[in-house]
Order: sequence, then C-alpha cells, then structure tokens
Amino acid sequence: MMYLRQLQLCLVGMTSALVFSGCGAPLPTSYQQLEYPDLTFQLPEVETLVLDNGIRLYLKADDELPLVQVTAMIGSGGISSAEEKTGFDDLFGSVWRSGGAGDRTPEALDEYLDFLAANLSSSMDTYSSQLDLSLRSADLPAGLSILSDLLLRPGFDSERLELARLQAQEHLRRQNDNPGSISRRLLMKALYPGHYLGRTATEQSLAAITRQDLVDFHDTYFAPNNLWIAVSGDFDRDTLLEALNKELGDWPQGHVPEQQLPPVKAPDAGLIQLAAKDLSQTSILIGDLGLSKENPDQYAVRVLNYILGGGGFNSRMMREIRSNRGLAYSAYSYFQVGRRLPGPFVAGTETKNESVVPALSLTREIMNDLRDTPVTDEELQLAKESQINSFVFGFENTHSVVSQQMSLAFFEYPANYLADYRDKIAAVTIADVQRVAQEFIDPSRQQIVLVGNPEEFSDELKQFGLPVIEVDLNETP
Repeated sequence: MMYLRQLQLCLVGMTSALVFSGCGAPLPTSYQQLEYPDLTFQLPEVETLVLDNGIRLYLKADDELPLVQVTAMIGSGGISSAEEKTGFDDLFGSVWRSGGAGDRTPEALDEYLDFLAANLSSSMDTYSSQLDLSLRSADLPAGLSILSDLLLRPGFDSERLELARLQAQEHLRRQNDNPGSISRRLLMKALYPGHYLGRTATEQSLAAITRQDLVDFHDTYFAPNNLWIAVSGDFDRDTLLEALNKELGDWPQGHVPEQQLPPVKAPDAGLIQLAAKDLSQTSILIGDLGLSKENPDQYAVRVLNYILGGGGFNSRMMREIRSNRGLAYSAYSYFQVGRRLPGPFVAGTETKNESVVPALSLTREIMNDLRDTPVTDEELQLAKESQINSFVFGFENTHSVVSQQMSLAFFEYPANYLADYRDKIAAVTIADVQRVAQEFIDPSRQQIVLVGNPEEFSDELKQFGLPVIEVDLNETP
C-alpha cells in the first residue's frame, strides 16, 4: 500500500510538472505529444537473518497501521503425496488451521481468533505448506503463540477432517457443473499425464486419506530448518526476535528428506478432447508444456505472451477474435513459468457452438503467424513497456514485498532476479520473440479441449489434422 501511494504521489508530481511547465510553453494538442520523466522504482530493502535453529526470517517494519502480518512457510508440499491419496494437499491445508492446536480444541481456537479479531488461514500447494496470520500489533505475542502451536502441536481433529472431506466430496460432485473447470481439468490431465500436476481427486482417493497421513506429513517435514517466516507491519525488531526465540527457539533441528520431483514428459502429439455438454457456448482451451524459471527465455516468452493474448485489447487474440471478428467476448493466453517444473502454456476463449471452428482456426492462424513472421517494432515496444511499467504493481503492500522476497529465496531465484527483471525485459528483441514463438507455440503438438454441444462443429474438427477423442465426463475424474 505504501508503494502504491508513492507511485500515486509520483504521478501527481509528474502531472503538476506538466501543468506548470505548460505556463511558459505551448500546450500539447494531443496526448501523444506529452513527455514524461522516467518512472523510477527502487526495491524496498528487506532484512534477512537466520535463528540459531535454522529458521529463516524476512522482516520489514511499517508503522503506517497498527497491524502485523506473518507468513510461516514449511518448505514441503503436496507433490510427494501418493496418487491413491490425491486430494491430500487440500485436506491437510484445511485441517491444519481448523483442527485445533496445542491445548485448544478447534472450537476454542476459533473463539480465541475471533476474540483477537485475527485472520488466520492455512494451505498446502505443490512445494510448500503455509500459514498466514494478520492481527493487531498489540496481539502479536498471542499470534506467535498460536503459530507455534500450529507448527509444533497441530491437533488435526478427526471431526474437522471428516468435515473437510465432505466439503471436498461435495466439490467433486459439482466439478462438472462449470465448463471452464472441466476444460482446465482435462487440459492439465493431458499436459501432465500420470503426474501430480495433472491429477484430480476422486471419491476413492479422498476416502483413503486418514488423520495419520496428516500426522505423518507433519512428523516428516516440519522442522525449524525447513521453516521460513516473513513478518511485516508495526513491530519492534528486538521484541519480535525475543518472542520468536521464546516460542520457537527450543525447537531442535531435524532431518528433512528432500521431496522428489517426478519428471514431466511432454505429450507425444497433439490431441483434441471433446466433452459434450448441453450448452449454447463452447469453452475452448489450447495448451502445451511451457518452461520453468531456469530457462533464460522466460523474459522473451513474457513479451511474446503479451502480444499473443496476455495484453488484453493490445493482444492479437483479443483484437482479432473479439474486436475484428466478433467471435467471442474475450480471448487470452498465459505462460505460467514453473518454479521447479515446467508450467503450462494456455490459450482460451468461449464462443457460440457454431463459431468453434472459426475461433479455433483463427487462434491457430495467429499462433502460426507469430512463428513465421517477425512482430512489428511497435508491438515489441508496447509489450516491453507494459511489462516494465506493471512491475511495480507486483508490490501492492509491504507484506507482498517481504513474502515475495522469501518465496524467491526459497525457490532459489538468482539474488538479483528482481533488480535485473526490467533490464532483461528491455533487452528482448524481435528475433527473440520469433525464436521463442517457434519453440513454445507449436499447434501440431498442442492439446485442445472443447466443452460444449458438439453437434454443430464436431464434423469439421478433422480439418485440424489432430486425433479427436470424446470424453465421458461421468467416467473421467
């Protein structure tokens, strides 16, 4: 929040400068004649230190409001869970917070958090497990005591586990209600066949998860040398360190096994999956394996994606599919740069059933054109400027600065990653964009998912030269 305010003040200053400078010079007749000073942004400094038992701390004081935010992250996540227990990550993430901790029952913990007017949540993702706490600065000692209980003495109450399981099963029963959810599920399964990243929970896998599984995960991976904590807000540094040492300083280090990362194998060939659903519109998703953060082409890919479908009305997909052809209300694309394994590339739109083939054909034409023809200098400059100028909005408040620094360190990004980001975007060339388009956008190997009424377009799909399979949603998890 503080950084957005600084940006606003900067913009006000720029506007004022323009107004006053106009007193002695002719006023511009077009916005294109306006000249602005370069927008500068310095990354805020975050203090980092390590406690004696290995807990890594990221601290940034900010007394703008009498509040404190804490993120505690265990560096292990759901990727190690067994296939027959798919859904473990969601159940663990839910019951960790709701299942009580220390001497407090689930109900007592809920009441105590309500008394403190504190917000506390827990989650587990692919590579980590996380607690997020927000409360008044005066209640920070009480909040740290709660976090200590959840890290060292979680309750994993059996009744709360059953409640979380029922909620997950209900979600499962409704998973075919939303065509967007269906298409994404089928696409991820096609891109990551048999892999954790492509799995979906089933009634059987949810039923197989026991309270002991949650306890075993805690016993295996929870240790101070696998714990990362980010703190921001109105706190006194010395008082905070004293409180952290009081709550967690006696926690001895332990052996934490390294989580294995099953390799990702790209699909052998392109495929069209057709899921029939009685709808007036069809959801279209096109996907392929993208890249991970180790790939130096990630900067060129970000520029490419802006031009393809990530730049809203400045992108080719939006301009051609919506504005020029009127085939859909929106069209988009994104590359999710993987932090340890290659993330997906996804492009999508929704259109009337009779417009599926024209929209799909047009999308593939746009992709092939990016592969075959260099982008214009105007497109390149607009994409780079947008990426560079939007960089500052990744730090919307103090805690986002601290938690992002912690996350970058955890995933072993280069120490100068943020500082160099804008320069590397600025260095992308037209040739770079075409080269990464040829590498990462290949319609011949893409996975396509269509969810809608196929009666009006299924006979025309053969023109794309890809095998077509019909998916029975009642039999496909």
